Amino acid sequence: MSLMRRFSTVLLPIVGALALSACGINSVPTAQEEAKAKWADVQAQYQRRSNLVGNLVATVKAAGKQEQDTLVKVTEARAKATSVQVNAEDLSDPAKVAQFQAAQAQLSQGLGRLLASVEAYPDLKTNENYLNLQSQLEGTENRIAVAIRDYNGAVQAYNTRIRTFPDAIGAKIIHGAKPMTPFQATTPGAEEAPKVDFGN
Repeated sequence: MSLMRRFSTVLLPIVGALALSACGINSVPTAQEEAKAKWADVQAQYQRRSNLVGNLVATVKAAGKQEQDTLVKVTEARAKATSVQVNAEDLSDPAKVAQFQAAQAQLSQGLGRLLASVEAYPDLKTNENYLNLQSQLEGTENRIAVAIRDYNGAVQAYNTRIRTFPDAIGAKIIHGAKPMTPFQATTPGAEEAPKVDFGN
């Protein structure tokens, strides 16, 4: 009997540890941290775009005084987009994520108008600084699209994990996990990068 008791004393913790590991103890926070890291990538790419927009506005401003209204709107949209911050804890709040998305969409629309207005300035389209900014902006828009896709994939994996057995047990009881909000286009076509080809 003492051998059986000793055997169960050794075996029970091992079985218990295995059971707990199958209930999302580690996998839920791992998936959550992955989604948070992907969100940080989204924010970094939007910050990069914001920095480029400032340089683009300055370059266009020097070339065309008539476009002051468009430049003011883009500058205001850029300021709003950078003022709306969503940290990792806010990713479960659809309203905060939607506010961030709307601010970024407004900047995208203003940027599209600014880029379209450049058609009136043939000298600007050959300006080396402008061409460099145009290329960087196009690359950044592509990076944003990739970062959003990766974030949404990580959110889907996390949301699936916290809703499926056996991880749902640990997610609910131990972690109090809430679903995260995916990034969605707030206006039709907003997920598309603005066209920055001026027929050069």
